[in-house]
Amino acid sequence: MLRTLDIRDILIIDHLELGFQGGLNVLTGETGAGKSILLDSLGFVLGWRGRAELVRTGAEQGEVTAVFDLPDGHPAHAVLEEAGLPRSDELIMRRVNRSDGRKTAWVNDRRCSGEVLRALSDTLVELHGQHDDRGLLDPNGHMNVLDQFLDRPALHTDVRAAWKTLAAARKTLSALEKAIAAVREEEDFLRHAVAELDDLDPQPGEEVVLDTRRRKMQGAEKIRDDVARALGMLGYEGAEGVISESIRWLDGVSAQADGTLDAPIAALSRTLEELGEATAGVELCLSNLEFSSSDLESCEERLFAIRALARKHEVLPDELGTFAIELRARLAALDAGDAQLGEARAAVSSAEAGYDNAAGTLTEARGEAAMRLDVAVTAELAPLKMERAVFTTQVSETTASGSGRDAVAFTVATNPGAPSGPLNKIASGGELSRFLLALKVCLSDESQGITMIFDEIDRGVGGATADAVGRRLCALADGGQVLVVTHSPQVAALGGHHWRVEKRVENNATLSTVVPLDEGERIDEIARMISGDTITDEARGAARSLLAG
Repeated sequence: MLRTLDIRDILIIDHLELGFQGGLNVLTGETGAGKSILLDSLGFVLGWRGRAELVRTGAEQGEVTAVFDLPDGHPAHAVLEEAGLPRSDELIMRRVNRSDGRKTAWVNDRRCSGEVLRALSDTLVELHGQHDDRGLLDPNGHMNVLDQFLDRPALHTDVRAAWKTLAAARKTLSALEKAIAAVREEEDFLRHAVAELDDLDPQPGEEVVLDTRRRKMQGAEKIRDDVARALGMLGYEGAEGVISESIRWLDGVSAQADGTLDAPIAALSRTLEELGEATAGVELCLSNLEFSSSDLESCEERLFAIRALARKHEVLPDELGTFAIELRARLAALDAGDAQLGEARAAVSSAEAGYDNAAGTLTEARGEAAMRLDVAVTAELAPLKMERAVFTTQVSETTASGSGRDAVAFTVATNPGAPSGPLNKIASGGELSRFLLALKVCLSDESQGITMIFDEIDRGVGGATADAVGRRLCALADGGQVLVVTHSPQVAALGGHHWRVEKRVENNATLSTVVPLDEGERIDEIARMISGDTITDEARGAARSLLAG
Protein backbone atom coordinates (compact mmCIF):
# COMPACT_ATOMS: atom_id res chain seq x y z
CA MET A 1 0.00 0.00 0.00
CA LEU A 2 1.23 3.49 -0.89
CA ARG A 3 1.53 5.42 2.35
CA THR A 4 3.23 8.71 1.44
CA LEU A 5 4.29 10.54 -1.69
CA ASP A 6 6.73 13.43 -1.30
CA ILE A 7 7.33 15.64 -4.38
CA ARG A 8 9.88 18.44 -4.58
CA ASP A 9 10.50 20.78 -7.54
CA ILE A 10 8.69 18.70 -10.15
CA LEU A 11 7.05 20.70 -12.97
CA ILE A 12 4.73 23.18 -11.18
CA ILE A 13 5.01 21.56 -7.74
CA ASP A 14 7.50 23.16 -5.35
CA HIS A 15 6.90 20.86 -2.39
CA LEU A 16 4.03 18.53 -1.77
CA GLU A 17 3.66 15.74 0.76
CA LEU A 18 0.65 13.42 0.54
CA GLY A 19 -0.37 10.78 3.05
CA PHE A 20 -2.56 8.09 1.48
CA GLN A 21 -4.62 5.48 3.27
CA GLY A 22 -6.29 2.19 2.51
CA GLY A 23 -9.64 2.08 0.77
CA LEU A 24 -10.86 4.44 -1.95
CA ASN A 25 -8.80 7.65 -2.29
CA VAL A 26 -10.21 10.24 -4.70
CA LEU A 27 -8.43 13.24 -6.22
CA THR A 28 -10.51 15.96 -7.83
CA GLY A 29 -9.87 19.41 -9.20
CA GLU A 30 -10.36 21.58 -12.22
CA THR A 31 -8.87 20.60 -15.55
CA GLY A 32 -5.21 21.65 -15.67
CA ALA A 33 -4.86 21.89 -11.90
CA GLY A 34 -2.08 19.32 -11.92
CA LYS A 35 -3.71 15.95 -11.31
CA SER A 36 -1.73 14.35 -14.11
CA ILE A 37 1.47 15.77 -12.58
CA LEU A 38 0.87 13.66 -9.49
CA LEU A 39 0.69 10.55 -11.66
CA ASP A 40 3.77 11.66 -13.61
CA SER A 41 5.64 12.10 -10.35
CA LEU A 42 4.60 8.69 -9.04
CA GLY A 43 5.51 7.12 -12.37
CA PHE A 44 8.91 8.82 -12.21
CA VAL A 45 9.83 7.37 -8.82
CA LEU A 46 8.57 3.95 -9.98
CA GLY A 47 10.87 4.04 -12.98
CA TRP A 48 8.16 4.40 -15.61
CA ARG A 49 9.03 6.14 -18.84
CA GLY A 50 7.25 9.46 -19.07
CA ARG A 51 8.06 13.11 -19.61
CA ALA A 52 11.70 13.87 -20.35
CA GLU A 53 11.73 17.24 -18.56
CA LEU A 54 10.38 17.12 -15.02
CA VAL A 55 12.51 19.61 -13.06
CA ARG A 56 10.68 22.75 -12.03
CA THR A 57 11.90 25.88 -13.80
CA GLY A 58 14.73 27.50 -11.81
CA ALA A 59 15.43 24.44 -9.65
CA GLU A 60 18.67 22.45 -9.82
CA GLN A 61 16.91 19.13 -9.38
CA GLY A 62 13.54 17.53 -8.80
CA GLU A 63 12.98 14.73 -6.34
CA VAL A 64 10.18 12.26 -5.60
CA THR A 65 10.00 9.88 -2.64
CA ALA A 66 7.36 7.17 -2.26
CA VAL A 67 6.89 5.04 0.85
CA PHE A 68 5.04 1.72 0.68
CA ASP A 69 3.99 -0.68 3.41
CA LEU A 70 5.15 -4.24 2.62
CA PRO A 71 3.41 -7.05 4.51
CA ASP A 72 5.05 -10.43 4.85
CA GLY A 73 4.86 -12.45 1.66
CA HIS A 74 4.53 -9.41 -0.61
CA PRO A 75 6.16 -10.17 -4.01
CA ALA A 76 8.29 -7.01 -3.72
CA HIS A 77 10.39 -8.83 -1.11
CA ALA A 78 11.55 -11.30 -3.78
CA VAL A 79 12.58 -8.42 -6.07
CA LEU A 80 14.53 -6.78 -3.26
CA GLU A 81 16.28 -10.03 -2.41
CA GLU A 82 17.26 -10.71 -6.00
CA ALA A 83 18.62 -7.17 -6.34
CA GLY A 84 20.57 -7.46 -3.07
CA LEU A 85 18.64 -4.60 -1.45
CA PRO A 86 17.64 -4.33 2.23
CA ARG A 87 14.25 -5.79 3.12
CA SER A 88 11.81 -4.61 5.78
CA ASP A 89 8.11 -3.96 6.27
CA GLU A 90 8.64 -0.49 4.79
CA LEU A 91 9.85 0.27 1.25
CA ILE A 92 11.31 3.73 0.57
CA MET A 93 11.85 4.62 -3.08
CA ARG A 94 13.57 7.89 -3.94
CA ARG A 95 14.55 9.23 -7.34
CA VAL A 96 16.24 12.48 -8.33
CA ASN A 97 16.15 14.18 -11.72
CA ARG A 98 18.85 16.83 -12.18
CA SER A 99 18.44 19.78 -14.49
CA ASP A 100 21.05 18.32 -16.87
CA GLY A 101 18.87 15.23 -17.33
CA ARG A 102 20.80 12.82 -15.11
CA LYS A 103 18.66 10.54 -12.95
CA THR A 104 19.63 8.72 -9.76
CA ALA A 105 17.51 6.28 -7.74
CA TRP A 106 17.65 4.77 -4.26
CA VAL A 107 15.66 1.98 -2.64
CA ASN A 108 15.90 1.78 1.13
CA ASP A 109 18.90 4.14 0.95
CA ARG A 110 20.76 1.94 -1.54
CA ARG A 111 21.54 3.05 -5.08
CA CYS A 112 19.71 1.05 -7.72
CA SER A 113 18.89 1.04 -11.42
CA GLY A 114 15.71 2.06 -13.18
CA GLU A 115 15.25 -1.60 -14.09
CA VAL A 116 14.96 -2.49 -10.41
CA LEU A 117 12.47 0.34 -9.87
CA ARG A 118 10.30 -1.00 -12.70
CA ALA A 119 10.50 -4.55 -11.36
CA LEU A 120 9.32 -3.28 -7.98
CA SER A 121 6.59 -1.16 -9.52
CA ASP A 122 5.10 -4.25 -11.20
CA THR A 123 4.45 -5.65 -7.73
CA LEU A 124 3.28 -2.37 -6.18
CA VAL A 125 1.09 -0.34 -8.54
CA GLU A 126 -1.32 -0.80 -11.43
CA LEU A 127 -2.29 2.26 -13.48
CA HIS A 128 -5.52 2.12 -15.47
CA GLY A 129 -7.18 4.72 -17.59
CA GLN A 130 -9.86 5.03 -20.22
CA HIS A 131 -7.26 4.02 -22.80
CA ASP A 132 -5.76 1.17 -20.85
CA ASP A 133 -3.61 -0.47 -23.58
CA ARG A 134 -1.80 -2.80 -21.17
CA GLY A 135 -4.86 -4.95 -20.52
CA LEU A 136 -8.09 -4.79 -22.44
CA LEU A 137 -6.96 -3.00 -25.60
CA ASP A 138 -3.95 -5.27 -26.10
CA PRO A 139 -5.11 -8.76 -27.18
CA ASN A 140 -1.73 -10.11 -26.13
CA GLY A 141 -2.64 -9.27 -22.54
CA HIS A 142 -5.93 -11.16 -22.48
CA MET A 143 -4.24 -14.46 -21.69
CA ASN A 144 -2.49 -12.87 -18.71
CA VAL A 145 -5.86 -11.67 -17.40
CA LEU A 146 -7.40 -15.14 -17.82
CA ASP A 147 -4.40 -16.83 -16.20
CA GLN A 148 -4.57 -14.42 -13.31
CA PHE A 149 -8.21 -15.35 -12.84
CA LEU A 150 -7.35 -19.06 -13.19
CA ASP A 151 -4.77 -18.69 -10.40
CA ARG A 152 -3.13 -22.10 -10.81
CA PRO A 153 0.58 -21.30 -11.24
CA ALA A 154 1.60 -24.97 -10.99
CA LEU A 155 -0.03 -25.62 -14.37
CA HIS A 156 2.07 -22.92 -16.01
CA THR A 157 5.20 -24.23 -14.29
CA ASP A 158 4.50 -27.71 -15.68
CA VAL A 159 4.00 -26.38 -19.21
CA ARG A 160 7.17 -24.28 -19.11
CA ALA A 161 9.19 -27.24 -17.82
CA ALA A 162 7.71 -29.58 -20.47
CA TRP A 163 8.40 -27.02 -23.20
CA LYS A 164 11.98 -26.63 -22.03
CA THR A 165 12.45 -30.41 -22.07
CA LEU A 166 10.92 -30.64 -25.55
CA ALA A 167 13.07 -27.81 -26.88
CA ALA A 168 16.21 -29.47 -25.50
CA ALA A 169 15.26 -32.86 -27.02
CA ARG A 170 14.58 -31.27 -30.40
CA LYS A 171 17.86 -29.40 -30.27
CA THR A 172 19.75 -32.63 -29.49
CA LEU A 173 18.01 -34.47 -32.34
CA SER A 174 18.68 -31.65 -34.80
CA ALA A 175 22.36 -31.48 -33.87
CA LEU A 176 22.69 -35.26 -34.16
CA GLU A 177 20.96 -35.30 -37.55
CA LYS A 178 23.25 -32.58 -38.86
CA ALA A 179 26.35 -34.30 -37.51
CA ILE A 180 25.41 -37.68 -39.01
CA ALA A 181 24.43 -36.07 -42.32
CA ALA A 182 27.81 -34.36 -42.47
CA VAL A 183 29.60 -37.63 -41.72
CA ARG A 184 27.57 -39.52 -44.32
CA GLU A 185 28.70 -37.06 -46.98
CA GLU A 186 32.32 -38.11 -46.35
CA GLU A 187 31.65 -41.78 -45.56
CA ASP A 188 33.58 -43.08 -48.63
CA PHE A 189 36.53 -40.86 -47.83
CA LEU A 190 36.53 -41.93 -44.18
CA ARG A 191 36.46 -45.61 -44.94
CA HIS A 192 39.23 -45.31 -47.54
CA ALA A 193 41.37 -43.09 -45.31
CA VAL A 194 40.97 -45.36 -42.27
CA ALA A 195 41.84 -48.45 -44.38
CA GLU A 196 44.90 -46.68 -45.74
CA LEU A 197 46.05 -45.62 -42.29
CA ASP A 198 45.37 -49.03 -40.81
CA ASP A 199 47.38 -50.67 -43.61
CA LEU A 200 50.39 -48.38 -43.12
CA ASP A 201 50.02 -48.24 -39.31
CA PRO A 202 52.43 -45.33 -38.73
CA GLN A 203 53.90 -45.16 -35.23
CA PRO A 204 54.78 -42.04 -33.21
CA GLY A 205 58.40 -41.05 -33.86
CA GLU A 206 58.77 -43.55 -36.67
CA GLU A 207 59.43 -40.91 -39.33
CA VAL A 208 62.46 -39.61 -37.42
CA VAL A 209 63.81 -43.14 -36.90
CA LEU A 210 63.40 -44.01 -40.57
CA ASP A 211 64.98 -40.76 -41.70
CA THR A 212 67.99 -41.35 -39.43
CA ARG A 213 68.38 -44.93 -40.63
CA ARG A 214 68.14 -43.87 -44.26
CA ARG A 215 70.77 -41.20 -43.82
CA LYS A 216 73.01 -43.74 -42.08
CA MET A 217 72.69 -46.26 -44.88
CA GLN A 218 73.29 -43.58 -47.52
CA GLY A 219 76.45 -42.46 -45.68
CA ALA A 220 77.67 -46.03 -45.17
CA GLU A 221 78.16 -46.51 -48.90
CA LYS A 222 80.65 -43.68 -48.95
CA ILE A 223 82.87 -44.72 -45.98
CA ARG A 224 82.66 -48.53 -45.91
CA ASP A 225 85.65 -49.14 -48.26
CA ASP A 226 87.92 -46.79 -46.33
CA VAL A 227 86.93 -48.41 -43.01
CA ALA A 228 87.62 -51.87 -44.49
CA ARG A 229 91.09 -50.80 -45.68
CA ALA A 230 91.85 -49.33 -42.28
CA LEU A 231 90.75 -52.56 -40.61
CA GLY A 232 93.07 -54.51 -42.90
CA MET A 233 96.00 -52.33 -41.94
CA LEU A 234 95.23 -52.81 -38.25
CA GLY A 235 94.90 -56.59 -38.39
CA TYR A 236 97.52 -59.38 -38.27
CA GLU A 237 98.51 -58.65 -41.80
CA GLY A 238 99.13 -55.09 -40.83
CA ALA A 239 100.07 -53.24 -37.67
CA GLU A 240 99.12 -56.03 -35.26
CA GLY A 241 101.40 -58.49 -37.05
CA VAL A 242 104.32 -56.06 -37.24
CA ILE A 243 104.11 -55.19 -33.53
CA SER A 244 103.74 -58.84 -32.55
CA GLU A 245 106.78 -59.74 -34.64
CA SER A 246 108.77 -56.86 -33.12
CA ILE A 247 107.96 -58.06 -29.58
CA ARG A 248 109.05 -61.58 -30.51
CA TRP A 249 112.42 -60.38 -31.81
CA LEU A 250 113.02 -58.12 -28.84
CA ASP A 251 112.08 -60.82 -26.35
CA GLY A 252 114.75 -63.00 -27.91
CA VAL A 253 117.56 -60.58 -27.22
CA SER A 254 116.34 -58.80 -24.06
CA ALA A 255 118.45 -61.06 -21.77
CA GLN A 256 121.63 -59.84 -23.39
CA ALA A 257 120.52 -56.15 -23.23
CA ASP A 258 120.88 -55.89 -19.44
CA GLY A 259 117.18 -54.86 -19.02
CA THR A 260 117.31 -51.93 -21.39
CA LEU A 261 114.64 -53.52 -23.57
CA ASP A 262 112.17 -54.28 -20.80
CA ALA A 263 110.43 -50.88 -20.97
CA PRO A 264 110.15 -50.84 -24.78
CA ILE A 265 108.79 -54.38 -24.77
CA ALA A 266 106.18 -53.42 -22.10
CA ALA A 267 105.15 -50.36 -24.08
CA LEU A 268 104.74 -52.40 -27.24
CA SER A 269 102.60 -54.90 -25.30
CA ARG A 270 100.35 -52.13 -24.12
CA THR A 271 100.17 -50.77 -27.65
CA LEU A 272 99.15 -54.18 -28.88
CA GLU A 273 96.28 -54.23 -26.35
CA GLU A 274 95.11 -50.77 -27.37
CA LEU A 275 95.39 -51.78 -30.98
CA GLY A 276 93.15 -54.75 -30.25
CA GLU A 277 90.46 -52.50 -28.78
CA ALA A 278 90.73 -50.16 -31.76
CA THR A 279 90.47 -53.07 -34.17
CA ALA A 280 87.38 -54.36 -32.37
CA GLY A 281 85.76 -50.93 -32.58
CA VAL A 282 86.51 -50.61 -36.28
CA GLU A 283 85.18 -54.15 -36.86
CA LEU A 284 81.95 -53.19 -35.05
CA CYS A 285 81.65 -50.06 -37.15
CA LEU A 286 82.22 -52.08 -40.32
CA SER A 287 79.61 -54.58 -39.16
CA ASN A 288 77.10 -51.77 -38.62
CA LEU A 289 77.79 -50.49 -42.10
CA GLU A 290 76.76 -53.79 -43.52
CA PHE A 291 73.31 -53.58 -45.25
CA SER A 292 71.72 -54.68 -48.41
CA SER A 293 70.35 -52.41 -51.10
CA SER A 294 66.89 -53.87 -50.38
CA ASP A 295 67.09 -52.56 -46.79
CA LEU A 296 67.64 -49.04 -48.06
CA GLU A 297 64.86 -49.36 -50.58
CA SER A 298 62.45 -50.70 -47.92
CA CYS A 299 63.37 -47.92 -45.49
CA GLU A 300 62.93 -45.21 -48.12
CA GLU A 301 59.66 -46.68 -49.33
CA ARG A 302 58.08 -46.63 -45.86
CA LEU A 303 59.52 -43.18 -45.03
CA PHE A 304 58.17 -41.71 -48.24
CA ALA A 305 54.80 -43.40 -47.71
CA ILE A 306 54.44 -41.88 -44.22
CA ARG A 307 55.41 -38.44 -45.47
CA ALA A 308 53.06 -38.64 -48.46
CA LEU A 309 50.14 -39.67 -46.24
CA ALA A 310 50.90 -36.82 -43.84
CA ARG A 311 50.90 -34.33 -46.72
CA LYS A 312 47.67 -35.79 -48.05
CA HIS A 313 45.85 -35.22 -44.78
CA GLU A 314 47.68 -31.99 -43.96
CA VAL A 315 49.05 -33.22 -40.64
CA LEU A 316 52.53 -33.81 -39.26
CA PRO A 317 53.89 -37.38 -39.71
CA ASP A 318 53.84 -37.91 -35.93
CA GLU A 319 50.16 -36.87 -35.86
CA LEU A 320 48.99 -39.60 -38.27
CA GLY A 321 48.24 -41.99 -35.41
CA THR A 322 46.04 -39.46 -33.59
CA PHE A 323 44.40 -38.50 -36.88
CA ALA A 324 43.56 -42.14 -37.51
CA ILE A 325 41.89 -42.35 -34.07
CA GLU A 326 39.74 -39.31 -34.90
CA LEU A 327 38.66 -40.79 -38.23
CA ARG A 328 37.82 -44.11 -36.59
CA ALA A 329 35.69 -42.24 -34.00
CA ARG A 330 33.79 -40.48 -36.76
CA LEU A 331 33.20 -43.76 -38.50
CA ALA A 332 32.06 -45.30 -35.23
CA ALA A 333 29.63 -42.42 -34.74
CA LEU A 334 28.32 -43.00 -38.24
CA ASP A 335 27.94 -46.73 -37.65
CA ALA A 336 26.15 -46.01 -34.34
CA GLY A 337 24.16 -43.11 -35.83
CA ASP A 338 20.99 -45.05 -36.52
CA ALA A 339 20.80 -46.25 -32.93
CA GLN A 340 21.50 -42.75 -31.60
CA LEU A 341 18.95 -41.23 -33.93
CA GLY A 342 16.41 -43.73 -32.74
CA GLU A 343 17.07 -42.82 -29.12
CA ALA A 344 16.95 -39.10 -29.88
CA ARG A 345 13.68 -39.43 -31.79
CA ALA A 346 12.23 -41.47 -28.96
CA ALA A 347 13.26 -38.72 -26.52
CA VAL A 348 11.52 -36.12 -28.69
CA SER A 349 8.38 -38.24 -28.88
CA SER A 350 8.39 -38.69 -25.11
CA ALA A 351 8.92 -34.94 -24.59
CA GLU A 352 6.12 -34.14 -27.04
CA ALA A 353 3.79 -36.46 -25.16
CA GLY A 354 4.76 -34.79 -21.87
CA TYR A 355 4.20 -31.33 -23.34
CA ASP A 356 0.88 -32.35 -24.92
CA ASN A 357 -0.31 -33.65 -21.58
CA ALA A 358 0.76 -30.52 -19.65
CA ALA A 359 -0.52 -28.12 -22.34
CA GLY A 360 -3.78 -30.06 -22.64
CA THR A 361 -4.35 -29.85 -18.91
CA LEU A 362 -3.72 -26.10 -19.02
CA THR A 363 -6.04 -25.69 -22.01
CA GLU A 364 -8.79 -27.54 -20.20
CA ALA A 365 -8.29 -25.41 -17.08
CA ARG A 366 -8.30 -22.21 -19.15
CA GLY A 367 -11.51 -23.26 -20.86
CA GLU A 368 -13.18 -23.88 -17.50
CA ALA A 369 -11.79 -20.60 -16.12
CA ALA A 370 -13.01 -18.74 -19.23
CA MET A 371 -16.58 -19.85 -18.56
CA ARG A 372 -16.31 -18.84 -14.90
CA LEU A 373 -14.81 -15.47 -15.88
CA ASP A 374 -17.63 -14.82 -18.37
CA VAL A 375 -20.22 -15.49 -15.66
CA ALA A 376 -18.36 -13.33 -13.13
CA VAL A 377 -17.91 -10.40 -15.54
CA THR A 378 -21.53 -10.59 -16.64
CA ALA A 379 -22.61 -10.40 -13.01
CA GLU A 380 -20.46 -7.31 -12.51
CA LEU A 381 -21.72 -5.61 -15.68
CA ALA A 382 -25.29 -5.41 -14.43
CA PRO A 383 -24.53 -2.91 -11.63
CA LEU A 384 -22.55 -0.93 -14.21
CA LYS A 385 -25.72 -0.47 -16.31
CA MET A 386 -24.51 -2.89 -18.98
CA GLU A 387 -26.82 -5.76 -18.13
CA ARG A 388 -27.51 -6.45 -21.80
CA ALA A 389 -23.86 -6.68 -22.81
CA VAL A 390 -22.43 -10.10 -23.58
CA PHE A 391 -18.83 -10.73 -22.58
CA THR A 392 -17.15 -13.87 -23.93
CA THR A 393 -13.66 -15.22 -23.38
CA GLN A 394 -12.57 -17.22 -26.42
CA VAL A 395 -9.82 -19.81 -26.02
CA SER A 396 -8.50 -21.09 -29.36
CA GLU A 397 -5.52 -23.14 -30.44
CA THR A 398 -2.35 -21.45 -31.64
CA THR A 399 1.32 -22.25 -32.11
CA ALA A 400 2.75 -24.13 -29.15
CA SER A 401 5.10 -22.26 -26.83
CA GLY A 402 6.22 -22.14 -23.23
CA SER A 403 2.83 -20.56 -22.39
CA GLY A 404 0.88 -23.45 -23.88
CA ARG A 405 -0.89 -23.67 -27.21
CA ASP A 406 -3.80 -21.34 -26.49
CA ALA A 407 -4.78 -17.93 -27.79
CA VAL A 408 -7.15 -15.91 -25.61
CA ALA A 409 -9.36 -13.08 -26.83
CA PHE A 410 -12.12 -11.09 -25.14
CA THR A 411 -15.12 -10.44 -27.37
CA VAL A 412 -18.23 -8.43 -26.58
CA ALA A 413 -21.63 -7.59 -27.91
CA THR A 414 -22.75 -4.35 -26.28
CA ASN A 415 -26.31 -4.25 -27.61
CA PRO A 416 -28.97 -6.95 -28.04
CA GLY A 417 -28.89 -8.46 -31.50
CA ALA A 418 -25.57 -6.80 -32.35
CA PRO A 419 -22.78 -9.08 -33.53
CA SER A 420 -19.97 -9.75 -31.12
CA GLY A 421 -16.42 -8.75 -31.94
CA PRO A 422 -13.03 -7.92 -30.47
CA LEU A 423 -13.33 -5.83 -27.33
CA ASN A 424 -10.99 -3.13 -28.61
CA LYS A 425 -13.12 -2.62 -31.76
CA ILE A 426 -16.65 -2.92 -30.43
CA ALA A 427 -16.67 -1.13 -27.08
CA SER A 428 -16.67 2.66 -26.72
CA GLY A 429 -14.36 4.47 -24.33
CA GLY A 430 -16.93 4.55 -21.53
CA GLU A 431 -17.84 0.93 -22.13
CA LEU A 432 -14.20 -0.09 -22.03
CA SER A 433 -13.89 1.60 -18.65
CA ARG A 434 -16.75 -0.43 -17.28
CA PHE A 435 -15.51 -3.68 -18.78
CA LEU A 436 -12.14 -2.96 -17.16
CA LEU A 437 -13.79 -2.31 -13.80
CA ALA A 438 -15.78 -5.52 -14.04
CA LEU A 439 -12.63 -7.50 -14.78
CA LYS A 440 -10.66 -5.83 -12.00
CA VAL A 441 -13.40 -6.65 -9.50
CA CYS A 442 -13.36 -10.28 -10.65
CA LEU A 443 -9.59 -10.34 -10.22
CA SER A 444 -9.51 -8.43 -6.95
CA ASP A 445 -8.60 -11.50 -4.88
CA GLU A 446 -5.49 -11.97 -7.03
CA SER A 447 -4.56 -8.27 -6.82
CA GLN A 448 -4.02 -8.05 -3.07
CA GLY A 449 -1.06 -5.87 -2.17
CA ILE A 450 -1.33 -3.84 -5.39
CA THR A 451 -2.23 -0.16 -5.28
CA MET A 452 -4.61 0.40 -8.19
CA ILE A 453 -4.76 3.85 -9.77
CA PHE A 454 -7.61 4.80 -12.09
CA ASP A 455 -7.03 7.95 -14.12
CA GLU A 456 -10.40 9.44 -15.12
CA ILE A 457 -11.70 5.97 -15.92
CA ASP A 458 -15.20 7.31 -15.39
CA ARG A 459 -14.87 9.81 -18.24
CA GLY A 460 -17.80 9.62 -20.63
CA VAL A 461 -20.28 8.27 -18.10
CA GLY A 462 -22.61 10.08 -15.74
CA GLY A 463 -25.70 9.85 -13.60
CA ALA A 464 -26.63 6.37 -12.43
CA THR A 465 -23.82 4.83 -14.48
CA ALA A 466 -21.23 7.02 -12.80
CA ASP A 467 -22.68 6.03 -9.44
CA ALA A 468 -22.39 2.37 -10.41
CA VAL A 469 -18.77 2.91 -11.49
CA GLY A 470 -18.04 4.54 -8.16
CA ARG A 471 -19.60 1.69 -6.23
CA ARG A 472 -17.53 -0.85 -8.18
CA LEU A 473 -14.41 1.18 -7.39
CA CYS A 474 -15.44 1.25 -3.76
CA ALA A 475 -15.89 -2.53 -3.76
CA LEU A 476 -12.53 -2.93 -5.45
CA ALA A 477 -10.92 -0.83 -2.73
CA ASP A 478 -12.40 -2.92 0.07
CA GLY A 479 -9.45 -4.47 1.89
CA GLY A 480 -6.98 -2.81 -0.49
CA GLN A 481 -6.07 0.60 -1.85
CA VAL A 482 -7.46 2.41 -4.87
CA LEU A 483 -6.55 5.92 -6.05
CA VAL A 484 -8.98 7.56 -8.45
CA VAL A 485 -8.53 10.78 -10.41
CA THR A 486 -12.08 11.78 -11.27
CA HIS A 487 -14.36 14.55 -12.55
CA SER A 488 -17.46 12.64 -11.52
CA PRO A 489 -19.24 13.89 -8.35
CA GLN A 490 -20.89 10.47 -7.95
CA VAL A 491 -17.49 8.76 -7.81
CA ALA A 492 -15.93 11.44 -5.61
CA ALA A 493 -18.76 11.13 -3.08
CA LEU A 494 -17.99 7.43 -2.56
CA GLY A 495 -14.35 8.00 -1.64
CA GLY A 496 -13.17 7.21 1.84
CA HIS A 497 -10.49 9.92 1.54
CA HIS A 498 -10.71 13.02 -0.62
CA TRP A 499 -8.04 15.46 -1.90
CA ARG A 500 -8.50 18.50 -4.11
CA VAL A 501 -5.77 19.44 -6.58
CA GLU A 502 -5.59 23.19 -7.19
CA LYS A 503 -3.29 25.79 -8.71
CA ARG A 504 -2.13 29.08 -7.22
CA VAL A 505 0.14 31.90 -8.40
CA GLU A 506 2.98 33.08 -6.17
CA ASN A 507 5.59 35.65 -7.28
CA ASN A 508 4.45 35.30 -10.89
CA ALA A 509 4.97 31.52 -10.74
CA THR A 510 2.18 28.97 -11.10
CA LEU A 511 2.27 26.26 -8.47
CA SER A 512 0.14 23.18 -7.90
CA THR A 513 -0.86 21.87 -4.51
CA VAL A 514 -3.08 19.16 -3.06
CA VAL A 515 -5.41 19.84 -0.15
CA PRO A 516 -7.01 17.11 2.01
CA LEU A 517 -10.71 17.87 2.46
CA ASP A 518 -12.82 17.59 5.57
CA GLU A 519 -16.55 16.92 5.47
CA GLY A 520 -17.54 20.54 4.87
CA GLU A 521 -14.91 21.06 2.23
CA ARG A 522 -15.97 17.86 0.51
CA ILE A 523 -19.52 19.20 0.24
CA ASP A 524 -18.28 22.37 -1.47
CA GLU A 525 -15.92 20.45 -3.79
CA ILE A 526 -18.60 17.99 -4.89
CA ALA A 527 -21.04 20.88 -5.28
CA ARG A 528 -18.49 22.61 -7.54
CA MET A 529 -18.21 19.44 -9.59
CA ILE A 530 -22.01 19.44 -9.96
CA SER A 531 -22.69 23.14 -10.68
CA GLY A 532 -19.39 24.62 -11.83
CA ASP A 533 -17.67 27.72 -10.52
CA THR A 534 -20.82 29.13 -8.88
CA ILE A 535 -21.81 26.87 -6.03
CA THR A 536 -25.52 27.03 -5.33
CA ASP A 537 -27.50 25.83 -2.35
CA GLU A 538 -29.12 23.30 -4.62
CA ALA A 539 -25.69 21.97 -5.59
CA ARG A 540 -24.70 21.71 -1.93
CA GLY A 541 -27.89 19.83 -1.22
CA ALA A 542 -27.18 17.45 -4.06
CA ALA A 543 -23.62 17.00 -2.74
CA ARG A 544 -24.95 16.16 0.73
CA SER A 545 -27.30 13.59 -0.82
CA LEU A 546 -24.44 11.99 -2.72
CA LEU A 547 -22.27 11.85 0.40
CA ALA A 548 -25.11 10.41 2.40
CA GLY A 549 -25.26 7.57 -0.13
